[in-house]
Amino acid sequence: MNAAEQTAAAARQLDGGAEMAEDGGQERLVAIGVAACRAGVSERTLRYYEQLGLVTPAAHSPGGSRRYGEAEIERVQRIRELQELLGLNLEEIRALLERDDRRAVLKVAWESSDDPTVRRAILEEAIAANAGLRERLAVKRDRIDAVIIDLDERLERYRQLLSDCTAAASPPLPRTTGTTAPGTRRPAEPLRYVSGVSRQP
Repeated sequence: MNAAEQTAAAARQLDGGAEMAEDGGQERLVAIGVAACRAGVSERTLRYYEQLGLVTPAAHSPGGSRRYGEAEIERVQRIRELQELLGLNLEEIRALLERDDRRAVLKVAWESSDDPTVRRAILEEAIAANAGLRERLAVKRDRIDAVIIDLDERLERYRQLLSDCTAAASPPLPRTTGTTAPGTRRPAEPLRYVSGVSRQP
């Protein structure tokens, strides 16, 4: 049983041991076309994920067709989110999913035992696994931050160049001189008063 199958089994155990059956069981399985549509991927992509061991069908029909339950569909959706939101590659996603799978198994083991020694071992394994995963993701985050800083610097430089280009392309303002443009009437000179009689200067 691989990690994906262990997770599915653990999920069913937590749900009260519900097993998927197409003849009226507690969970309804769907064919690959329906599962792919609900997960937002193509059938080819779903088969590729299975080939890589990222997801495993919950069961097969008597004729050998793949059947998927909610746990498998949600797993595919998570893979897509990790690709699109975090930019993880499939190898990084595999490591993350393996941690998720193991955590689900440890959760079942934790709830199945009250032995302090067993629970201590479970916690130590969980801490080590999460610390290792956090370290890997922190390295990727630092790389992403470096890329963002570089993009910010480029944007600032491009905006400055755009500002310079805009200023260079703008027409110069007309110069103000003491002459009157052709066709423009000069304003009337103010009247001066000399001995009570107004006259033009």
